[in-house]
Amino acid sequence: MNLISIASAVLRPNFSTNYVSQIAWTIFRVVAGVFMIHNGLDKLGNIEGFAIAYVQYIGLPFPIFFSYCAAFTELLAGPLVALGLFTRPAAFGLLFTMSVAMYHHIKLAGLSVTSIELAGLYASCYLFLAVNGPGLFSIDAIIHGWLSSKSSEMPSEVGSNAEVALNK
Repeated sequence: MNLISIASAVLRPNFSTNYVSQIAWTIFRVVAGVFMIHNGLDKLGNIEGFAIAYVQYIGLPFPIFFSYCAAFTELLAGPLVALGLFTRPAAFGLLFTMSVAMYHHIKLAGLSVTSIELAGLYASCYLFLAVNGPGLFSIDAIIHGWLSSKSSEMPSEVGSNAEVALNK
């Protein structure tokens, strides 16, 4: 398996031809990505406070470092999800961040729905996008189409091996 086929598999969107569904999927992806930018900016606004109240509270070492990791994951992956660019890896990073947030809320307030609902909803959104990809209207779909055309232009290994055997 070469690098182009791996990249193509990671970037491959769901090509459902139901355009109404694809438009709704796009709106869902854009909203989930754009709203995460606000969360990252909030963390950077008071990184020390976030580090003490959240990261240190759950027992992670280097709370300032992990606070910056969470903030920049949200600031970088949020727009990537909104654009539909490297959607699966970006959504996976946000899913992990929201899973840690859910753990924090459960540790703080137990299994109280009101404390974990927002992080749970975000985690569900990013799980969906990590599994299903960005949809048809995304930059990933454009890149996937370009990579697919490039891989079809490349001679297959079977064909080139057959040509070598015939030339002997």
